[in-house]
Amino acid sequence: MRKMVLSLLVDNTSGVLSRVAGLFSRRGYNIDSLSVGVTEDPKYSRMTVAVSGDDRILSQIEKQLLKLEDVKSISQLKDGESVCRELLLVKIKANVEQRQQIISLADCFRAKVVDVSMESVMVEITGNVSKISAFIALLDGFEIDEMVRTGLTGLIRGNYVD
Repeated sequence: MRKMVLSLLVDNTSGVLSRVAGLFSRRGYNIDSLSVGVTEDPKYSRMTVAVSGDDRILSQIEKQLLKLEDVKSISQLKDGESVCRELLLVKIKANVEQRQQIISLADCFRAKVVDVSMESVMVEITGNVSKISAFIALLDGFEIDEMVRTGLTGLIRGNYVD
């Protein structure tokens, strides 16, 4: 099974997300990650969709997406040719001694401590998937109260043409 990250330029109209997600659910394809936001031109949104499957399934996904009227273009975000990032917010239970350990760990990853209370520390970290996963793995000795990941978002590097 192979992973693929697609960047879709779509019309910024109501129902687009539903139509794209519906295409996946009707065909039984799973979405690993999905993020959507408006672009520099308010008429369009950019969707970053991470999917997994064999070569045949991934090819079908691209072909089916191109058939949707709302989809204007599709680019594959390949390693080395694109920049992909994710955001993680994590709230970690922490007493006085643990608080400093968590802050030191956050500093090592260039993460930001965005909230501190008597019972917890909240950390914000952005980076590629492996950086986020490594940070979470190092929190193994701590109790994670809550955690949320945004999913991938990305763009093709300036030197590469799709």
